[in-house]
Amino acid sequence: MEKKPYVIGLDLGGTNSEFGIVDQNANIIASTRVKTAGHGNDPNQYVDDCVAALRPIIEQVGGIEKIHAMGIGAPNGNYYSGAIEFAPNLPWKGKIPLAQMFSERLGIPVRLTNDANAAAMGEMQYGAARGMQNFIMITLGTGVGSGIVVNGQMVLGCDGMAGELGHVIVEKDGRQCGCGRKGCLEAYCSATGVARTAREIIEKTDKPTILRDIPLDKIESKDVAIAAGKGDEVAKQIFEETGRILGEACANFAAFSSPEAFIFFGGLTKAGDLIMEPIKKAYEKSVLRIFKDKAKFLVSELDGAGAAVLGASALGWEVK
Repeated sequence: MEKKPYVIGLDLGGTNSEFGIVDQNANIIASTRVKTAGHGNDPNQYVDDCVAALRPIIEQVGGIEKIHAMGIGAPNGNYYSGAIEFAPNLPWKGKIPLAQMFSERLGIPVRLTNDANAAAMGEMQYGAARGMQNFIMITLGTGVGSGIVVNGQMVLGCDGMAGELGHVIVEKDGRQCGCGRKGCLEAYCSATGVARTAREIIEKTDKPTILRDIPLDKIESKDVAIAAGKGDEVAKQIFEETGRILGEACANFAAFSSPEAFIFFGGLTKAGDLIMEPIKKAYEKSVLRIFKDKAKFLVSELDGAGAAVLGASALGWEVK
């Protein structure tokens, strides 16, 4: 069967759901966005609202008969079952058969995987990981996700859920994480975790910082990045601490897959050297000697949601 000219890619994030219609040369021809939360916290309503947003861009490329399939990258997405399972940063609880729900409404095949796996696939096909056989993609957004590629293959595990490095415990009895456990990497090194660190320092110390000009509950990671860029010592300290935790975690991850590179993707990477330098420094200090000076630390070459949308769309091309 000859493939139709386009696929749909969906990067389903904790804040926004980004859709792209993608051609076979990895060009995003048309795109739209839907807020992930809201929709009465009802997954059926969410899918209905997404399909309504998709209709105009589907018509733009000649209608649904031009769409080969759809791929979805989502937190806790299970490649084998096509369901989102117990995602801590999404408004729906339990197991949501999202691939099936979209497939029934659109009338096309739909595949789904973990959002960080989708980003890794995008990076491997079109970005910084081209030609790499062993790398770990770490997404720093609302949560911390990871896509692990070993010997050129995505690590999925026996149940499709392998590679949840954001939920490795880095601090015993530490911060409460959305997953229900305490001290997870995600609770410290996500955009949400960075904002949390800022609030803690402001509440518990009297250190001078321009972050005090922002209402405590309104501080976001981008405010910390802006302050650090202006030379604010507290903001720089927050990135130092975040980078240290992440670098030490990467040193542990190296022990099981010896990656050629760690590739970072997501909003926090916009802080550039403020976050990357502490990561590299902590990694080299902590990593086992046999792995020293081997792994590269790279930032995604694909803009915005591009990596995840393209990665998700790659799932669509897998459909025979």
